[in-house]
Amino acid sequence: MNTRKPAVRVLGATALAAATLIVSACAPQTTGDSSSDKDEKTGTLRVWLFQEVGNKPKEKVVDAVVAGFEKEHEGTKVDVEYIPVETRAQRVKAAFNDPRSAPDLMEYGNTDTAGYVKDGGLLDVSEEFAAWDEAKDTDPTARQSVTVDGKVYGAPFYVGVRALYYRTDVFDELGLEVPRTMDELASTARRIRAEKPELYGLVVGGAYTYGAMPFVWANGGELAEGKGGSYASAIDSPQAQKGIKAYTSLFSDDNCPAAKCAGMGGNDTVTAFAAGKAGMAIGGDFSHAAVEAGKVKGKYG
Repeated sequence: MNTRKPAVRVLGATALAAATLIVSACAPQTTGDSSSDKDEKTGTLRVWLFQEVGNKPKEKVVDAVVAGFEKEHEGTKVDVEYIPVETRAQRVKAAFNDPRSAPDLMEYGNTDTAGYVKDGGLLDVSEEFAAWDEAKDTDPTARQSVTVDGKVYGAPFYVGVRALYYRTDVFDELGLEVPRTMDELASTARRIRAEKPELYGLVVGGAYTYGAMPFVWANGGELAEGKGGSYASAIDSPQAQKGIKAYTSLFSDDNCPAAKCAGMGGNDTVTAFAAGKAGMAIGGDFSHAAVEAGKVKGKYG
């Protein structure tokens, strides 16, 4: 991809920075003139954001920011597209191979940063980030996640934590205690499935990496370990393998059948729980609005 500086400097530094923080920058042209090396101030800014479960609140905020930005910057139009998290890899790879189809800014996951930088798809925005008044207030670990070899390639958008969502009505009916260990989690899940076969005990997803991580860590494993100033994979350690087996054992008829659950991602598991199809789910704090809007409203903890 080309490495000239597109109008992302304008959008990143003024509009989204103040209103919704900022996402990151790809490096295509913002107009039809692909030979220009100017920092364009007019034209269409193409923005890709993640499609969330229950996306309306996000769209409402983004629409307000876009309206304000377009009003402030005459001759500029912002085109926002929401892309599924699960298929972002294919979309982004295609964009990196064809700059004409790439966005000027995009939201991406912290696990994506290093690969995108290696592929040459992101601009170094260290200068812009340092000049941003609110940069000092961003979370240090989140800042690290957008930094590669001392250079900044984006700005933290939000920080999320995950926790166990559980059906209080189901737990009360079956006389269950909220699980406090991974072993208790598995046994409680199977108890729910046995008593209520119409429900998944703990809804799990084969494409839900973040759902599996707690099992790895709880068994003493790590995804990677620091080594010689870099990182080396540790996922093949006995402890990590034990955690993976504990997670994959839940893809079974006595909890969440593999035929239905192996292809699920994180959004799918939250959707299933919100729809009343599971006794428990591992979800993010950012999943709360979607769960509140579902059939389980008032019946979960």
